[in-house]
Amino acid sequence: MKIGSRFTIAIHTLLFIYKFDGVMKTSSANIASSVGVNPVIIREILSDLKNANLITVKFGTGGASLNKKPEEISLLDIYKAIIKDEDLFSFHKEPNLNCPIGQNIHNVLDEELISIKECFDEKLQSIKLSQLTAKIDTLTKKQTYS
Repeated sequence: MKIGSRFTIAIHTLLFIYKFDGVMKTSSANIASSVGVNPVIIREILSDLKNANLITVKFGTGGASLNKKPEEISLLDIYKAIIKDEDLFSFHKEPNLNCPIGQNIHNVLDEELISIKECFDEKLQSIKLSQLTAKIDTLTKKQTYS
């Protein structure tokens, strides 16, 4: 199982906005240059983040800014903004009900997977964007963006 790159791209995007808002234009082109993806992907991410009220996007003039302080944004907030499918795990659609495993797979796994998802959500909720911005600030003190 793998969570797609949209989640980490969204975090990268928010860190870019945090670091460069007011310093340079936080446009989809500039963010895409940092992330290393097409600006269309960044525009989709920005739209999702905007719909979740995590950022404001200035159309026309371009650029984005955070709507909340980094300590008020959790990784769970970002995850929910970006990942449309609420289920962390998905089941195969048609287990063979004539098989003792197929007919009982939900009874065996559902409770366990719910528990894992709850732990996943709790961990994401406990990590704030401010923890990541602090690391970025430390690591980028002597670096510049080119």
